Amino acid sequence: MNAKLPEIAERLKTPPAHYSYLKHRKQVMRQILMPVLLSALVLVAIVVLISYSTFNQGGDVGRWAAISTMWVSVFILLGGLITLAILAGLIYGMSRLLNALPYYTGIAQDYIYIARGYIIRGADMAAKPILAINSWLETAKAFFERIS
Repeated sequence: MNAKLPEIAERLKTPPAHYSYLKHRKQVMRQILMPVLLSALVLVAIVVLISYSTFNQGGDVGRWAAISTMWVSVFILLGGLITLAILAGLIYGMSRLLNALPYYTGIAQDYIYIARGYIIRGADMAAKPILAINSWLETAKAFFERIS
């Protein structure tokens, strides 16, 4: 058994050198990695700046705590506002739907009632031969029990 795994592994290690792959690599660097790294760098710079200004000798820790509390509260309030808007939209949609539904549910009930009649009639037609055969077998069984 000679496995060809090393050949496959070597092929997988070397990336393809076609144009679309090279373009993709450049786009990954420019469109994904660079924005993430820059935003992380800006975030670290803001944290360092705030820490330096807060814990410097003239820094006011209480003021910065209040500012950070306001920022946290703003995002929570925005999330609540979005949730409230979605909930209001759902309530409005349900009220519109419930106003239209009684008419259509009445029609659906009429069709279901008609279908119920057809279903019962079809089930009776399907069961009638079996019931007739069972009745005939019971009659024959009773006849042969009387004879014996």
